[in-house]
Amino acid sequence: MAFSAKEITIDPPYNEALEGILSFKTLEEAEKTLERLEMLRQKYIAGGDDKGFEYCRRIALAGRRRAELISRDRRVRETKRQQKKEIAHWFQVWLETPDIFGSWLALRKKSDSYGRLSAAEGDGGSVGRSQQNGKEE
Repeated sequence: MAFSAKEITIDPPYNEALEGILSFKTLEEAEKTLERLEMLRQKYIAGGDDKGFEYCRRIALAGRRRAELISRDRRVRETKRQQKKEIAHWFQVWLETPDIFGSWLALRKKSDSYGRLSAAEGDGGSVGRSQQNGKEE
């Protein structure tokens, strides 16, 4: 799942840093996306750049909305829907409390429920839609 310019128009020079940043096909990709957003958020805050900060938030909001949509799509396998629900929750936590997100996620990854999601992904749960239509989420 790559960031689509159709969802958010990003002005230069921000487009260079933010274009293609939104990716959450897997739990690992979602984590990397949020790490990159947090790095940029901190950079923009340190520089007093409200516009850059707002772009980070808008991208995370778009990611959360898209993950929530996939999590409710009955055409998507249950394991993938549960993973997208988890990812939507990650985006929400980051949006609400970005300063503690890294610590929160480290604890979350130690939970049994996360272990099951991660294991399901490793067992082929990363294929989102049925194989007959050939699409992945």
